Amino acid sequence: MAAEPEHAIATVRPGTRTVSKALMLVAVIVPPIGLFSAMGLLWGVAFHTVDAVLLASLYVLCAFGITVGFHRYFTHKGFTAHPIVVATLGILGCMTMQGPITQWVTDHRKHHALSDRPGDPHSPHAGYATGRLRAVRGFLHAHVFWMFRNLGMERGREYGRDLYDDRLIRTIDRLYLLWVVLSLGLPFAVGYAVGGTLERGFEAFMWGGLLRIFLYQHATFSVNSVCHMFGRREYASRDESRNNWVVAALVFGEG
Repeated sequence: MAAEPEHAIATVRPGTRTVSKALMLVAVIVPPIGLFSAMGLLWGVAFHTVDAVLLASLYVLCAFGITVGFHRYFTHKGFTAHPIVVATLGILGCMTMQGPITQWVTDHRKHHALSDRPGDPHSPHAGYATGRLRAVRGFLHAHVFWMFRNLGMERGREYGRDLYDDRLIRTIDRLYLLWVVLSLGLPFAVGYAVGGTLERGFEAFMWGGLLRIFLYQHATFSVNSVCHMFGRREYASRDESRNNWVVAALVFGEG
């Protein structure tokens, strides 16, 4: 087995916490299990207009929570907003099940500081993969496996001082599990209210909950993997980032 690269990944924690690994495992594994279950149990039987509306509308709303909220506002402070808008964006971002604000933002700020260099938590190029299948291993690391190795290791004041000084952000983070429940419970409640049966509620939960989370998560993960390996480079850059219009369409510009 190849030796580990000699560079520090974290400055706050020595490794991803067990609870973070467990929560991310649920977030990554449960939606596709639900998807394949739905394909087997509901294919050709249970897919109604309300399911399509929930899938599309919650996908778009929660995507704005990441691209506008977690990325443009919380990470880069690209604009100012009323606290109600800030809270709404924060909650919608949490509903994608990609982690609390402080975790997502501190990891992403370190990624920008060390993009595709040693220390970047999810680069496909920064030495985390070696051997003949280096490109494949690097892609898989950047897409999903980094979350079980480097996730949440920068949740300190170096990359998150402004976040921890903000009472609203701290409050949203403390209620993270509530937003996860809301993300899955809301489609069930709407499906039940419209259809009047538990079966219709479960159906909406599958399409508007699990499938929607599955689709958007992997669209977002593709920014780390696909967009640092495949696409067009029309500008000089110190990293390996590329423009990929397919990913950009799926995540509303982040590709």
